[in-house]
Amino acid sequence: MAVSSRSSTPPRLSTTAGSIPLASQSVLFHLLPFDVRSYGDALISVNRTVVGIKCKDGIVLGVEKLVTSKMMLEGSNRRIHSVHRHSGLAVAGLAADGRQIVSRAKSEAASYEKVYGEAISVKELADRVASYVHLCTLYWWLRPFGCGVILGGYDRDGPQLYMIEPSGVSYKYFGAALGKGRQAAKTEIEKLKLSELTCREGIVEVAKIIYGVHDEAKDKAFELELSWVCDESNRQHQKVPNDLLEQAKAAAQAALEEMDAD
Repeated sequence: MAVSSRSSTPPRLSTTAGSIPLASQSVLFHLLPFDVRSYGDALISVNRTVVGIKCKDGIVLGVEKLVTSKMMLEGSNRRIHSVHRHSGLAVAGLAADGRQIVSRAKSEAASYEKVYGEAISVKELADRVASYVHLCTLYWWLRPFGCGVILGGYDRDGPQLYMIEPSGVSYKYFGAALGKGRQAAKTEIEKLKLSELTCREGIVEVAKIIYGVHDEAKDKAFELELSWVCDESNRQHQKVPNDLLEQAKAAAQAALEEMDAD
């Protein structure tokens, strides 16, 4: 249960330490540990679907990003970000909170490389980001993050995929999904033979999943964001080239039309 309390003289805290602290006259709703998951899930579940899969030669990330205005420029308000040369991060939930996590992930990756002289491993980066996210659930003057992220990258151990929840829990996956359509997306991911799938084939499958879970009757138009880090991209995290993106969209739309016809 949420507990309300007031504090006339809260401690000063830099916004770089975590979520934005409360103003002096704000009402604080302290979230107990078991409430954090519900709080985060509530914000993530009303947002669009985010999908990540681990293929035999790399990682593919995909996001269903709603177009909130016809005047919005394509590519605005990105949900997929590069946090290192070999790693990318996809955000589900509050975009502003996601950007804070992205900023921290970039800082951790740069700091590690400066100290140790080599690129940070995906596991180490996931652990550091998860610890930072969890930190914001421990103190009464911090608000837990209202987003979850999927982190994908390529290191000496090959392609790696992690999902970090708002509570700071982090797990390694072959395939993961967040957002409104996550259950349907997970069902479709489980049907794929990921160990046999290349990333070039994977971008088509991710596009099909995102188009399949999108409800045209209830939802607004959306923009498909796709990125990959694989052998074909020289193990660098990059946006999927436009020609492959258009091919994936066409294949997804064709599959959707075929499904509707049946």
